[in-house]
Amino acid sequence: MGQTNIKHILQKEHLDKNDIILLLQTEGADKNQLFKYASEIKETYVGNKVFLRGLIEYSNICKKDCYYCGIRSSNKDFCRYEVSLEDIKDACNYALDKKMGSMVIQCGELQSNTFTQRIASAIKLIKFLSNGRMRITLSCGEQTPEVYKKWFEAGAERYLLRIESSNPELYKKIHPDNELHHYENRIQAIKDLKRIGFQTGTGVMIGLPFQSIENLADDILFMRESDIDMCGMGPYIEHENTPLFEHKNLLMPLNLRYELALKMIAVLRIVMKDINIASTTALQAINNKGKRTALQIGANVIMPNLTPAKYKSDYHLYKNKPGSGLSIDNELEFSANEIKKANCITAYGEYGDAMHFLNR
Repeated sequence: MGQTNIKHILQKEHLDKNDIILLLQTEGADKNQLFKYASEIKETYVGNKVFLRGLIEYSNICKKDCYYCGIRSSNKDFCRYEVSLEDIKDACNYALDKKMGSMVIQCGELQSNTFTQRIASAIKLIKFLSNGRMRITLSCGEQTPEVYKKWFEAGAERYLLRIESSNPELYKKIHPDNELHHYENRIQAIKDLKRIGFQTGTGVMIGLPFQSIENLADDILFMRESDIDMCGMGPYIEHENTPLFEHKNLLMPLNLRYELALKMIAVLRIVMKDINIASTTALQAINNKGKRTALQIGANVIMPNLTPAKYKSDYHLYKNKPGSGLSIDNELEFSANEIKKANCITAYGEYGDAMHFLNR
């Protein structure tokens, strides 16, 4: 592209689709300039702190049958589990002891009164144990507005509902065509979450079969138009026990998916300057410096996995997910080291609310 052209794009107040496409196609010196500018934007708008989110992978039981996901309902090659309230209590006490200001409850998607109540009980337990000093993020899939409101009133403040692709046609290619997997329902759920009052997040997979660079540019625009507060996105990593694995011949090499994911993080930081962006495990699955690099070029959240070791190996959304053999102490130590190596500061004891949400 050339230094002059990229400098011209980066100086724009409002990037359009063509600008974003060009930034996502940068290589060499242009890519370095993109990363440098994104880092500067991060420093200016959200600072150099990295917020810790203690992650509990609550359950791998899922009604959905998404074509890309290792815990899809049709996959019978692993054990299903649900953690107990005692497990939640142990994780929360550990997080409090280590001065984390926030926890994440992530799980497969279920819709039932029993499931709703169990998540509400977990939320209330964390609030009780922390004297209300612990922020809670949920990533529990599509629910009715009534369920979202119940969880919000129980004490959860944030919700991450990844769209995976904002393109309706691509969405249909990576999901079954039935009542459980409607694109319009996903969009409506994101709107419901915002209306109820959650700090709302979404995210996409990068490097999917059938996905174009134009699709990814539209994903960035979708996040801006949806006015999200936080984002978790990363490279698509195939799982052999999924239908999408049949299209592995359409995939770009893993290293290119990784580089494209980093560019998506950098561009999103530039486009949405004050949101929270997670440094995700999928990056680490491809490159052992992945989380660190994401923090250097735009991300400001990292999520040490506090799931009990006996369950970790069964929450595999994709193959070769890192961290399955690490103890909780090792997880936290690894995260702290990555933050330090990225020349960032660990924000111990801080909630880490999205500045975008607070400034709205």
